[in-house]
Amino acid sequence: MSIKINYLNKTYSKISANLVLFSNEKFNINGLKKYLSNSEFSYINDLLKTSDLKKKLFVFELTSKKKIILISIKEKLKTSDVENLGAELYGRINYGKNSEYFILSDSIVGNNDNFLGHFLHGLKLKSYEFKKYKTKKETRLISLNILGNKNKPSNQNQLKFKALEEGTFYARDLVSEPGNILHPDEYAKRITSLRKDGLKINVYDEKKLKKLGMYALLGVGQGSIRGSYLVTMEWNGAKNNSKPLAFVGKGVCFDTGGYSLKPAKFMEDMTYDMAGSATVVGLMKSLALRKAKINAVGVVGLVENMVSGNAQRPGDIVKSYSGKTIEILNTDAEGRLVLADALTFTEKKFKPKFIVDLATLTGAIIVCLGSEYAGLFSNDDKLSKQIFNAGEKVEEKVWRMPLHKNYDKLMNSKNADVQNINYVGGAGSTTAAQFLQRFILNKTPWAHLDIAGMAFSKYGGALNSGGATGFGVRLLNQLIEEHYE
Repeated sequence: MSIKINYLNKTYSKISANLVLFSNEKFNINGLKKYLSNSEFSYINDLLKTSDLKKKLFVFELTSKKKIILISIKEKLKTSDVENLGAELYGRINYGKNSEYFILSDSIVGNNDNFLGHFLHGLKLKSYEFKKYKTKKETRLISLNILGNKNKPSNQNQLKFKALEEGTFYARDLVSEPGNILHPDEYAKRITSLRKDGLKINVYDEKKLKKLGMYALLGVGQGSIRGSYLVTMEWNGAKNNSKPLAFVGKGVCFDTGGYSLKPAKFMEDMTYDMAGSATVVGLMKSLALRKAKINAVGVVGLVENMVSGNAQRPGDIVKSYSGKTIEILNTDAEGRLVLADALTFTEKKFKPKFIVDLATLTGAIIVCLGSEYAGLFSNDDKLSKQIFNAGEKVEEKVWRMPLHKNYDKLMNSKNADVQNINYVGGAGSTTAAQFLQRFILNKTPWAHLDIAGMAFSKYGGALNSGGATGFGVRLLNQLIEEHYE
């Protein structure tokens, strides 16, 4: 199913189609009389008198061919609340045979900034489905016709919302693909297709990675018949040569755990262990589509963690791009090895203003924060506060977790510079972040987002219907838009 939004340059005249109208939070509909027949107005008014007005939305089935959906608007709504209203409307129109609705924008009450733009944005985000491999294709189209002269989003805002939706959907598509389709070879190929959007793409294959000395990343992928890659995406939208903003993502396309094998139950979900990289790719696509006025770089490490006669073993020692040696105590603590090389490379090559990395890094963060917050670890208070506030605004929430020298020393190895897991016990997410911090060599402001609990939703959330969420695309876009453009 797809959504088509039409902006009609017409004033309202009474029609027999499905209507979407807005009122204040008390559902006072006196101002809507001009949009309704006398019988419709009386019928709805009578029902409201005996209804629970704490609801945000009412559906009135007038005939088999016409329904009226009435939505209340509270004063001073947050933009995320407005988007959630749009998502709730989608839930009410996503069934039955009705496929055309008229939204009367002139009925929008209050002074909520860009209400209609955010409302439709939430509706579109909720409408996403991944049915690529269903043999029976659904061809249903829902048309939303916007009638009225008020509240129409500007062309610039329409472009911004469309770019965000496309970037988020692209990230969701990547995460939703099965591992036999989206292996590292195919993933790298798909990223190169984004050159058409204006991104500069560089792909570092195994030969180039060996020459660079990225043996932490290469060690993770050496058990797979597929290649291992580091891919960079550059967007130069600023008029000056200012330092870029850098975003780094873990792209483990399938994670068996290696010789530290995961349990069979739910291993099929390990296709989403590349969700951090998908967020970075989706963000870079969005920035290019909306012609963001900043310089930015996205860097993703793409590998497959498999078991074979050539796979990495517990007890192996590898040398990272930074020069630091790493003892591999657990082959299922692989994402941090990929990020270690990617982080040092990003810092050294691009000398960015800051680095934000994203990864489905630890199950421990789910134990701690569930599916409500991503874990935030950082060496910079200013950047942390900016990310936290951006997350609150778009409802992609983060919670800052501690870093400390006493956690850091738990990652010291007897046989190498650092070990890849803490076996003393506890603080699994923090010690993983401490490991990553060791590969930020020049004190660049850095934040690590552990999105293991946020990247995929079995049951759906406010703005997604279950499956891949695309978490982080809108969060990081908000960060950029608010503080760096």
